[in-house]
Amino acid sequence: MVAVAAPRQLPRVFQHKKSLIFAGIVLAWLVLWLVFRNVGTLALGAADLTPLHRWINDVNDAVGASRNSNPLFLYFFNEIRLVIDEFVTFIQALIAQPSFGRPVPVIGWLGVVAIAGFVSLAVAGWRIALLAVAGFVFLGLQGLWQESMDTLSLTLAAVVISLLIGIPLGIWAGLSDRANRVLTPVLDFMQTMPTFVYLAPLTLFFLIGPASATIATLIYAAPPAIRITAHAIRSVPRNTVEASESLGATWQQTLVKVLLPSARKTIVLGVNQTIMAALAMVTIAALIDAPGLGKTVVKALQTLDVGTAFNAGLAIVVLAIVLDRVTTAAASERRSLPRWALFGGLGITGVCVYLSYTYLWAAEFQTDVEIGSSIRKGATAVTEWAQDSLPVITDGFKDFVTFALINPLQALLAESPWFLVALVIVALSFMIGGVRPAIVSAICIGLLIATGLWQDSMITLASTLVATIMVMVLGIVVGVWMGRSRRADRFIRPVLDAAQVMPAFVYLVPFLALFSASRFTAIIAAVVFAAPVAIKIIADGIRAVSPATVEASTALGSSSWQTIVKVQLPMARGALTLAANQGLIYVLSMVVVGGLVGAGALGYDVVAGFSQGQLYGKGLAAGVAIVVLGVMLDRLTQAAAKRWTN
Repeated sequence: MVAVAAPRQLPRVFQHKKSLIFAGIVLAWLVLWLVFRNVGTLALGAADLTPLHRWINDVNDAVGASRNSNPLFLYFFNEIRLVIDEFVTFIQALIAQPSFGRPVPVIGWLGVVAIAGFVSLAVAGWRIALLAVAGFVFLGLQGLWQESMDTLSLTLAAVVISLLIGIPLGIWAGLSDRANRVLTPVLDFMQTMPTFVYLAPLTLFFLIGPASATIATLIYAAPPAIRITAHAIRSVPRNTVEASESLGATWQQTLVKVLLPSARKTIVLGVNQTIMAALAMVTIAALIDAPGLGKTVVKALQTLDVGTAFNAGLAIVVLAIVLDRVTTAAASERRSLPRWALFGGLGITGVCVYLSYTYLWAAEFQTDVEIGSSIRKGATAVTEWAQDSLPVITDGFKDFVTFALINPLQALLAESPWFLVALVIVALSFMIGGVRPAIVSAICIGLLIATGLWQDSMITLASTLVATIMVMVLGIVVGVWMGRSRRADRFIRPVLDAAQVMPAFVYLVPFLALFSASRFTAIIAAVVFAAPVAIKIIADGIRAVSPATVEASTALGSSSWQTIVKVQLPMARGALTLAANQGLIYVLSMVVVGGLVGAGALGYDVVAGFSQGQLYGKGLAAGVAIVVLGVMLDRLTQAAAKRWTN
């Protein structure tokens, strides 16, 4: 019998060769940063423009001059703007703005409340109907009825158009593999782009106003409808489709009588996501003169009026919760209401609509009883108390994160020579994912340099990375807790679900009160905005680890800490990388929104481009830089996820 020698293990240093190379690259970067600090940083002043920015300004001026003479505008862009403007104006005339020679809308507040209650009753049940009625009445009590109805009008207009486009495309992608392959990368790219990015180019073709806001909103809101509809169609069991075809049904009959009814619940969830995306975008579209609650929030943030911003932000949250609960409940199974209840509700709704059309008291929300001023005063008082009583805690936390994380990373990225940063990013990309991610990173770096906003891009990248680190720490701590404890999951998950309903603007308000206007405010708001999705992904990943594996680890004497670190987290690495990817995208979108509260860098460039005509070109270039950063970070995290999970 021949003895076979056991293979000799490689020295530990060779097992960690990649980690050593990674550490060596970072160490060399630090040394070279000390030598070449503030050399070749491609800095650009706040009011300075590059030739590219001036060229974009010239294009903008030329487009403006030819808007009423160029056939492309006369017969295409202007016609689209006119049709959408008319559609939005029609909805506003119904519920939001005085119209048709009347001093009030066609349907006043009582009619709108009744319609909201009846629709909620019909599709979601009486409890959700009570929530909808209470929510809409609360909007009026806040003194924000017209602003809320303007926001609702733009949201409804964008959602209707998004669904008219998105559901047919989703059905097509669900039925055709080729269409699905074509649409998937386009949808991935669209969902990677932060909300700010849609605004600047659309104003070039459609001017500022409700039309541009609605178009930006439908572009942002359509991808969920397309993607979820396609998934719903593809999820219908194949044997169900085959049974229909074997009975002689045509493909149209199979679609209408089999596929769509079977996929109804999932498609309704897609409608829910479309509505939430539209509401989030409508509020941000206030930057291009979209009417409604978003404009109130933007003006309040610009003047640091926390009380007014809080009141308007609360109205956005209430509107979002009502719309979310109605559409979510519509997707779930429930007992149908008696016919007498539906007809009774329809009759009461008709009476209320008639009263709101005929009588002023039912058309215009009365201001005799209102709580908006109390909310504003209360929020202002709490803000002043927090700023007077909590500076030791808030300033201490702010200073620690700023000096320990933000300043060092920003100095390393923004004060290193551009060629050094480019070399490091490409090298790390190659180590993380191989040749393809390295090529993508090199192209993205070239585009960032071409925008003329390299240093601002590095400052934004530093803030994004710091916020993502904080999101992942919070996500792992809370996600592991939820994944290991059913009780914790039942308590925390509804809070996370509610947090994901709130538009991005709302997160800025409380942190503006606590930390004043600064880049730290934007970073903390980004952490809170991105944390829910990361926490839920990690919690689901931890729970998906086989219970038998966990029990085996415990039986071998492992402590809870050892089980988490050596078993559950390694086996949930796919969820961890997905959480990092989604966290990065959410953080980037929120960090640039933080340009409204002093975050500076690319977010400020975009906002300044809307408010100052001579900076339009720079703002548009900043939007391109944000997209490029998002693409680079998205591809890197996807490559890391693929390599790690394999």
